[in-house]
Amino acid sequence: QVQLVESGGGLVQAGGSLRLSCATSGSTFSINFIGWYRQAPGKQRDLVTPINGGRTNYADSVKGRFTISRDYAKKTVYLQMNSLKPEDTAVYYCNFAEPGVRLADWGQGTHVTVAS
Repeated sequence: QVQLVESGGGLVQAGGSLRLSCATSGSTFSINFIGWYRQAPGKQRDLVTPINGGRTNYADSVKGRFTISRDYAKKTVYLQMNSLKPEDTAVYYCNFAEPGVRLADWGQGTHVTVAS
């Protein structure tokens, strides 16, 4: 019932920028408490940052470089990624981020590749 569609990924050089989008649908889905996740090949999927109201909690690895935002009218969540590093290479996903809350089905994610 909940649909998550990520987009905006691509191939960029180190130091470049990308803006990812997460379009959501489903009347029972709320983007009030949501987050971006990423998964590098062979590694676990980790939370990059949540957003809960105006509160965020960026992972140390992206702090100062990434910014999460949302548009309630469009039911869309964004991730502005600046000063990209090769270690940011991963598939990026959006989903619920409140601790203990059941996740929605994962979307396909969007691939981000950062070349050195």
